[in-house]
Amino acid sequence: MTLTRRAYRRHRHATVVSLLLLVLAAVLGPTPSSSAAAADWWTPVNRPAPDSQINVTGEPFKGTNAQGEVRGFVDAHNHLMSNEAFGGRLICGKTFSTAGVADALKDCPEHYPDGTLAIFDYITHGGDGRHDPAGWPTFKDWPAYDSMTHQANYYAWIERAWRGGQRVLVNDLVTNGMICSVYFFKDRSCDEMTSIRLQAKLTYDLQAFIDSMYGGPGKGWFRIVLDSAQARQVIQQGKLAVVLGVETSEPFGCKQILDVAQCSRQDIDKGLDELYDLGVRSMFLCHKFDNALCGVRFDQGGLGTAINVGQFLSTGTFWSTEQCKGPQRDNPIGLAASKAEDDLPAGVDVPAYDENAQCNKRGLTELGEYAVRGMMQRKMMLEIDHMSVKATGRVLDIFESASYPGVLSSHSWMDLDWTERVYSLGGFVAQYMNGTEAFSAEAKRTDALRDKYGVGYGFGTDFNGVGDHPAPRGANTSNPVTYPFRSADGSSLIDRQVTGQRTWDYNTDGGAHVGLIPDWIEDIRKVGGNGVVDDLFRGAESYLDTWGASEGHQAGVNLAKGRAATASSSEWSAFTSYAPGRAVDGDAATRWASDWSDDQWWQVDLGATQRVARVTLDWERAYGRAYRVELSTDGTTWQTAWSTTAGDGGLDTARFTGTPARYVRVHATGRGTEWGYSLHEVGVHSA
Repeated sequence: MTLTRRAYRRHRHATVVSLLLLVLAAVLGPTPSSSAAAADWWTPVNRPAPDSQINVTGEPFKGTNAQGEVRGFVDAHNHLMSNEAFGGRLICGKTFSTAGVADALKDCPEHYPDGTLAIFDYITHGGDGRHDPAGWPTFKDWPAYDSMTHQANYYAWIERAWRGGQRVLVNDLVTNGMICSVYFFKDRSCDEMTSIRLQAKLTYDLQAFIDSMYGGPGKGWFRIVLDSAQARQVIQQGKLAVVLGVETSEPFGCKQILDVAQCSRQDIDKGLDELYDLGVRSMFLCHKFDNALCGVRFDQGGLGTAINVGQFLSTGTFWSTEQCKGPQRDNPIGLAASKAEDDLPAGVDVPAYDENAQCNKRGLTELGEYAVRGMMQRKMMLEIDHMSVKATGRVLDIFESASYPGVLSSHSWMDLDWTERVYSLGGFVAQYMNGTEAFSAEAKRTDALRDKYGVGYGFGTDFNGVGDHPAPRGANTSNPVTYPFRSADGSSLIDRQVTGQRTWDYNTDGGAHVGLIPDWIEDIRKVGGNGVVDDLFRGAESYLDTWGASEGHQAGVNLAKGRAATASSSEWSAFTSYAPGRAVDGDAATRWASDWSDDQWWQVDLGATQRVARVTLDWERAYGRAYRVELSTDGTTWQTAWSTTAGDGGLDTARFTGTPARYVRVHATGRGTEWGYSLHEVGVHSA
């Protein structure tokens, strides 16, 4: 076993204190390095001692492959600083500390002496929460694959993941104001945006902390990046590109109370601008609780019950379900008993739910759609995990209507039936860090889709995100991880990870902390084969492809906006106009509406012959089930460019081979409702 070693200056006269420190470092930490080792660019010249070992030897790979693509794994969903979230006492321990490893890796004070007050553990996970609270140097009980409240992202463990081949890390700044407010222990405000700002600052502080070990600003391996080009440069240098994201329940203060939004469009614009200035490039619009932007995909089990209670306490409403309209489903709502129910007012109980109604009634709200379009304008990527299927469907409709690729599913929280729609847009998909057998099986299930779209794969570890991680398969399995082993690219030799007096072995410890990612990937190779690992090794390139395409996206020109429109009929009203021109006036609040019969048409004169290849139709509730898009150069002779008999309303996008046309007609032959047809806006585009 080769240790990562620290170079130090030799002094002619050593004090008693310095000798004691050297003895302590020799017992608990890595041995000081030789000057030759210090010359390696990946070896810090000033690592604190004592500290965790890395237990990886060999130079991290640099550059690109023969096709000019970057290489490496992507952790698309992690929470480096969530110990600062939820009031600061739910996740115990720190990612780093200038006071050293013993200060960073210590338990919350209320967990002493035996974990009796580790309340969040047994509220959400069962058991009694009891454990040995001692962290450094013994680590008897934590971190562990099934520990939900202990630090798993210590910086040296992240370093080991990087040394093992990871090249992109998405740090999702995370919190939940209601969980913070009801949790018994806290030492700070529960304001979500205050926590997000602090976590962003600390991520930059971590970068500076690591830089200080390598000789100054810009020299460390941990590099926060603000665009895809910068990320590519960092990876080509062999370093780790760190992207900031946000996963919080009420961004910009956009909660709802009794279905009334507590934020405005101005709040959304101000919030998006602030996050962008902090360096955030991807985010969730809803998480765990229904908010003023969108409904959520439910949690299951006792955790689901606890979160449903939290939603009621925060908003005055429990989750509400309906029968699903398509093949996609939200998760079944957790109905297991939870101690969180004790917080409900007298006489209030968690409702029962119809097992045949598994979809959240709440979709993407008007404010949510405004936020989605605001993210598109800022070239940000949108996380659809945690959105209800109703909200996700609308988001994908919006992105498809604009050919916008910036959609991410980072940790297996979307309905899997959305996968091809995400890939067809140019989006990126990562799977939760499941056990290697389940992970490999799911990777193989979607392998043909990745081949079809020429994309790689990612994983989302969700460390410090209050979730379980892969359990050990056991030392007696027929194909265990054998130490030491070679990294996926072959450049590094990886041994068992050692921190203080504790040695971790993936076969018996599973996914206990982020430093065991290389071991988990080696276990995937054993279980799932090299093909799964190869797809993961292409993950960094595919993630950056999605990001770069989002940055380069140009909003298409709507050739129909403001043009003359006619129709077979228009519904009469004494209070407003439903004239054909309402569908091309650029105002989503107005609409054209027809008489109440099946055979109706609406058309627009583009003013001159244009190349037409895409038509978008934003239906009001009265939608077309069967209709066709027709084109003409003279307004007399028409050809059908696209048709459907399975329209379901919402936002439809008709794509077809680019065709010269001056006139575009929507010819409807079958209504989806008892009313006529009604269109808020029709867009006509050349590409």
